Amino acid sequence: MISNRTYRNPVHRGFYPDPSIIRVGEDYYMVNSTFQYFPAIAISHSRDLVHWETIGHAITSNDYLDISDIYDSHGIWAPDISYHDGVFYIFAPLRLNGLEPGKTVMRRQLVMKAERPEGPYSKPICLEVDDIDPSHFVDDDGSHYLVIAPGVTLVKLSDDCDRVLSEPVTVWAGTGERCPEGPHILKKDGYYYAILAEGGTGYGHRISVARSKHLYGPYEPSPYNPVMMQKDPNAKIQRTGHGKLVQTQKGDWWMVYLCGRPNQGNFTTLGRETALDPVRWTEDGWFLVNEGRGPSEIQYAPNLPEHLVPVRDFDDFDSSSLGPDWQFVRNPDNSAWSLTERPGYLRIWTGDWDLNLRKAKNTLVRREKDHRYTAITKLEFHPSRNGEEAGLTCYYSTTTYIKFGIVYEDGPRMRLIENRGGVVTVVAETETVSAGVVYLRVQTRSQTRMFSYSYDGEQWTTVGQIDDCTFLSDEGVPQERKRHTGTMVGIYANNGGCGSRIPADFDWFRYIPEDEEV
Repeated sequence: MISNRTYRNPVHRGFYPDPSIIRVGEDYYMVNSTFQYFPAIAISHSRDLVHWETIGHAITSNDYLDISDIYDSHGIWAPDISYHDGVFYIFAPLRLNGLEPGKTVMRRQLVMKAERPEGPYSKPICLEVDDIDPSHFVDDDGSHYLVIAPGVTLVKLSDDCDRVLSEPVTVWAGTGERCPEGPHILKKDGYYYAILAEGGTGYGHRISVARSKHLYGPYEPSPYNPVMMQKDPNAKIQRTGHGKLVQTQKGDWWMVYLCGRPNQGNFTTLGRETALDPVRWTEDGWFLVNEGRGPSEIQYAPNLPEHLVPVRDFDDFDSSSLGPDWQFVRNPDNSAWSLTERPGYLRIWTGDWDLNLRKAKNTLVRREKDHRYTAITKLEFHPSRNGEEAGLTCYYSTTTYIKFGIVYEDGPRMRLIENRGGVVTVVAETETVSAGVVYLRVQTRSQTRMFSYSYDGEQWTTVGQIDDCTFLSDEGVPQERKRHTGTMVGIYANNGGCGSRIPADFDWFRYIPEDEEV
């Protein structure tokens, strides 16, 4: 059943890839990948499958996970959330930097448990299974299994999921397309359904399914494969795959899956997002997603009461803790930022490292959700030594970002810098300006970004404009293989290597989305 209301995909906008979903009663919970960002593993809640609110993260303590030296687009890959006998489980792969000296694996699986969906979760334990995209399946007899790539591979676990009890067995290798990953097992009406993402996570991504009467197979591929794939190269929704089914309390079925919205060509600057489409079971026991038509742009909403969630596009930093929409780039230095040293402000102390280094601390960002938006922050900053700087950033990785703010170089000035694939360029700068209180603004219009400052928040001076921001996308630097995140917008402070430690006080931050259809 569907309602008369409609929604527009994606339903969880911005960098929310690799969705995994469960329903507990009338509540729906979803987790998404966070890669090098911290806190790790975003957890979201909905009651109508359309409106989602980030309610926390599975890993919030530096003591639980150290990814301070992790490469870009490594770290936490596709997680899975499940619920069994009153316990919430989150499984997630930790993608390491590679086969470093003394290490024999590139990936290990983290397992966390909690009594509440938002946590707090237990300290992760490691299962030494070296692959990606774990999920959790509990059979009718209560046996627990790790379901993991390549293809659909099963590993039997102990009842507490803390130990591996068997060698991996691949029960379905997929249809033959490349990169068979993102596996899930669903049991329904006597069949085990093996659900698999294939074709790589870019353009050509898809979802296929097979079934068997026995958990270990043999599995029969669906005659409707791929059950989800975008075949129209001109559509607004692309890169569709890596999905999971959920049944509503009213008996209807839906699938969440990742997607990307192209931005002037095949550039998905917002990264991979989460979309939703209805599922229909056929008379012969298979399922179709959106009647096999591929992803929908506009769809009828589930037959559930509409449940709006708070819009947190303005943060006045009056709370004693950061909101769940904020993330640090890698582990923060908690001694160098504060919401209480100057109440009503977020204070970041300047650090030694610039944004192009993994050593950089306390770059604080949130997801871009729109191709058209304005972000503004109010900053108080009093630099006095060459190299000290603070301001706004549009951030993708250590090799691709834009930063705009006050920098001290024989006096304070406004400077706009881009890092385009590792090539750092000063795009524009002013003569000496007044330090102290300043408003900083970025206006994003598709692939164009304009940067301005103001002393009163009303009269603005434009410093510079970057017309081609395609480098802030998964596809923007082809020579870099692993680009799996999305562009973030936020704030930073550092000292340019001069060793000083002075405060940059951010009074508030505002994100203003604009109509995508304009």
